[in-house]
Amino acid sequence: MKAMELLPPADTMYRALVNRDASFEGIFFVGVRTTGIFCRPTCPAKKPARENVDFFPTPGEALHGGYRPCLRCTPMDPEKRAPALIERLRAEVEKAPGGRLTDKELAALSIDPSTARRQFMRHYGMTFQAYHRARRMGLALREVRRGSRVEEAQNGSGFDSASGFREAFTRVFGDAPTAAKERGCMFAERIETPLGTMVAVTDDEGLRLLEFTDRRALERELGILRQRLKTNVVPGEHPHLDAIRAQLADYFAGKNLHFDVPLAPVGSDFQRRTWDMLRSIPLAETRSYSWMADQLGIAGARRAVGRANGTNMLCIVIPCHRVIRADGTLCGYGGGLWRKKWLLEHERKFAGAQPNGKRRTSNAELRTPN
Repeated sequence: MKAMELLPPADTMYRALVNRDASFEGIFFVGVRTTGIFCRPTCPAKKPARENVDFFPTPGEALHGGYRPCLRCTPMDPEKRAPALIERLRAEVEKAPGGRLTDKELAALSIDPSTARRQFMRHYGMTFQAYHRARRMGLALREVRRGSRVEEAQNGSGFDSASGFREAFTRVFGDAPTAAKERGCMFAERIETPLGTMVAVTDDEGLRLLEFTDRRALERELGILRQRLKTNVVPGEHPHLDAIRAQLADYFAGKNLHFDVPLAPVGSDFQRRTWDMLRSIPLAETRSYSWMADQLGIAGARRAVGRANGTNMLCIVIPCHRVIRADGTLCGYGGGLWRKKWLLEHERKFAGAQPNGKRRTSNAELRTPN
């Protein structure tokens, strides 16, 4: 399998280059013919004309193509991590996640508050203060659910007044603290992968969502989860997030293509039956929509099956990418056909080297209470 075959379409890559789309970091590199330099998709340098660029899947291939690395975006560096300032701020938050870091305190740490806001907005889509506030609220809800008194949760969340705490809590979770004891919140984390940034969302029941951040349906799907589960999404830590991060790393490395993180998808009975069927498709194999309709006992309903597949919020772990047309051609995929092709080729390449021939998780273990 040639690496070039796994690149997105050239028009898609050029559009990502012009927009400095961070979700394509690590997916491709661009060589500029007029300068002889190759860059990351997010390089801040002036964008070249379409006819003056070449695309490469790795820095090595760009070097072999006669290009030298850009000094501004340093494409030869290891996989791009969060900026050092963001990592430092997150570490400061975790030292006292229930406290506050005001602009004055940030300045005392030699951190410019406006820079912190911009970098957090660029990387997480929220300001630093919004991230810290969401972290405090997530911890407060956890304490309330554990049986702590509202006053204890308030004090641990950095709020000076009970009214301020109750107002903030209700705004985030839709309920007053005293009504939230039986209601959990969902925790979210960004995960970097070779195919772009993903967002994972979970609660104690299991993984609720795993999507690429550039998927247009992501905002709508998060809204569905909030509405159906009557709660909100906050950044935070959870064992299921640790599990899916590690298992995705194994998946993309070809070490283990199976997943055993608990799943708790939200959908109708028909949707969950369809997703169960998806999980029965073996590694390195594909099935058609017609086959799925027949297996579900609704022959001829391939369009309904296609719609149910399209509502799957658990990308890769519920493998809707393994469904193709009856004639063997690829068809719609929310993450983009180029990703669908990549995933299928990746699984075919490594399927024979798997530690066992079965999925880690049986259909019976798929949690679908909602």
